[in-house]
Amino acid sequence: MHETAPHPEQPARITAIERELSARDWLGFERVTSPAVDRSVLEAVHPPEYVQAIEAASLRGGGFLDADTVVSEGSFEAALHAAGGAVRMVDLLLDGEAPCAFSAHRPPGHHALPARAMGFCLFNNVAVAARYALDVRGLERVMIVDWDVHHGNGTNDIFHESREVLFASIHQSPLYPGTGQAADVGSGEGVGFTVNLPVRPGADDALFCSLVDHIVVPLARAFEPGLMLVSAGYDAHRDDPLAACELTEEGYAAMTRSIRGVSDSLGIAVGCVLEGGYALDALARSVAATLEALREPVPAPATPAGDGVSPVVRHARERLAQWWPALA
Repeated sequence: MHETAPHPEQPARITAIERELSARDWLGFERVTSPAVDRSVLEAVHPPEYVQAIEAASLRGGGFLDADTVVSEGSFEAALHAAGGAVRMVDLLLDGEAPCAFSAHRPPGHHALPARAMGFCLFNNVAVAARYALDVRGLERVMIVDWDVHHGNGTNDIFHESREVLFASIHQSPLYPGTGQAADVGSGEGVGFTVNLPVRPGADDALFCSLVDHIVVPLARAFEPGLMLVSAGYDAHRDDPLAACELTEEGYAAMTRSIRGVSDSLGIAVGCVLEGGYALDALARSVAATLEALREPVPAPATPAGDGVSPVVRHARERLAQWWPALA
């Protein structure tokens, strides 16, 4: 087990989610065991030397890798299964065994850089899953939507120069890790394929949902990915102690319905990968709300015009339209 002692990213997170979903009869979802990720799949994102360093740290009994990120004796094995769960999810989705799925593991991953653990994260689970979908399963394009309240700097950097992955992140700013400025749009061949949508403290359901409906949905239509992945963090919830946004379970459900709707319209599957969320009851309820919304196919919202939306959304559309004319 990935033991973290007194720490926000604690085993009780998974226990709370399991308790909530068990009380709801798992909302009709089938539970599937997650294997450890194949090392070659992991090393397509993380260099072998880094993987070996995390393994060695666990074998030594663990300790802090930085001020926020801790490993225990069981952390390496847990991290292999967290990445493996995301990869197994991709196989299930692409094999047509399910139109949607949720990989609920810890440690989370979206802060992990190729050769650096940070922000409670050891391996970048969603990036490993996306890379696997591209390299092994033969997809040409994958879209990743990150609604964790903290910017997914690891995912951002891993695909910074890539046109194969469209990465869109809605996150509070200023806030840890201090990245994700709107001006960061990728580099090299990947310019325009990194979409950062920072919001101020106090951002609520209305703003997050508007960013999804008015930016993420039309981007998905224009990009036409073969798979939709969500870095599903729940620390933007109004009860969460680590940030200052005001989302509710209803907001997470609404964002999920929009993403499921546009994915259905594109004929692709949706997979969510658990990231943050540290208010245990709010986390559990929000994951349940996400699963409830995932299981109900809905029509994709019409691509909205820029009128009548908040300045945050309008300015983002204007800024991104040079790469994505559909937002103009």
